[in-house]
Amino acid sequence: MSNRPTRRTFVRTASIAGIAALAGCGGDGGDGGDGGDGGDETPTETAMDGETETTAGEGTETPTEEDGGGGGGGQRLSWHAGGQGGTYYPLSNEFKTVVEDNTDYTLNVQSTGASVENVGSLASGDADFALIQNDVAYFAKNGTGIEAFQDNAVENLVGVATLYPETITIVTLADTGIEALSDLEGATINTGDLGSGTQVNALQILEAVGIEDFSEQNASFSQAADQLRNGDIDAAFVVGGWPVGAIEDLANTNDITIVPIEGDNREAVKEAASWFADDQIPGGTYSGVEDDVPTVAVQAMIATRADLSAETVEEVTAAIFDNTDQLSIKTDFISADSAQDGMSIELHEGAAAYFGE
Repeated sequence: MSNRPTRRTFVRTASIAGIAALAGCGGDGGDGGDGGDGGDETPTETAMDGETETTAGEGTETPTEEDGGGGGGGQRLSWHAGGQGGTYYPLSNEFKTVVEDNTDYTLNVQSTGASVENVGSLASGDADFALIQNDVAYFAKNGTGIEAFQDNAVENLVGVATLYPETITIVTLADTGIEALSDLEGATINTGDLGSGTQVNALQILEAVGIEDFSEQNASFSQAADQLRNGDIDAAFVVGGWPVGAIEDLANTNDITIVPIEGDNREAVKEAASWFADDQIPGGTYSGVEDDVPTVAVQAMIATRADLSAETVEEVTAAIFDNTDQLSIKTDFISADSAQDGMSIELHEGAAAYFGE
């Protein structure tokens, strides 16, 4: 286990991450369930003074009301997803297929670095739709929770639909000896990409259970898997609907342990942040992990910009939720009936029209 512990505080680090993400500095090839990992960036250890290097992301051309906000004519819409090794990115590409098969819109799906980054893309108009976590959506809309949003609410952020639970998975190798959250004291931990919902949740959980001294790494889940194999880190946080591809690959080549969030620790996490809910990873989800693992989860959701036309949002929403039988990912969870469960912000008028809200 690492002998280079570093004291962390959630508010300070999350603030740095959020500001970087809102400035468009997140990674562009991530692996998180929420896209919370820049896949092509070199892993960086977050400095105590908050000075980190990031690579500025490139914006995408966004349709105007005339050129992509009104339906018909094959207009292009920008959809910001997540990392290629998680759930957001492949699911977004399935949404792309059903939308393009059932409307005149073309979806340009972007691999991005995080929920927080995606909020910034919606705020700036670089994205028309994006996948984010419901807790990050609440923070952004209400100008609270993360210092980057404190008194700086993202007023044009509105909801479309919730999708499925985003399970918090803490993965390590069996030979590290880490079996409980308390064993993370003094460890080197990959908390997800800077600015990601994964990083936000990881720091929330560590603070809630009193883990203060640890060394933080920020890299993609695929890179984290390599770091675990090489002994460069002790554990990694992953946020996404199970099974997460990067964890599956790791479990197929190494003996892994999924660290439970249970008992008093789970109650402390839920008390600290009300958007966390009980969850579990079923035994057999990952090779060598035969027993159910108790944990917590947040909720994945689709968000959009308030200034995108009601017609556009209603048509895209209808294309997805009228054709859920054409999806192959998270089909047990994604439905029109449950699409407002856990919705943490107000709906776009187009989504409200579709769901009859």
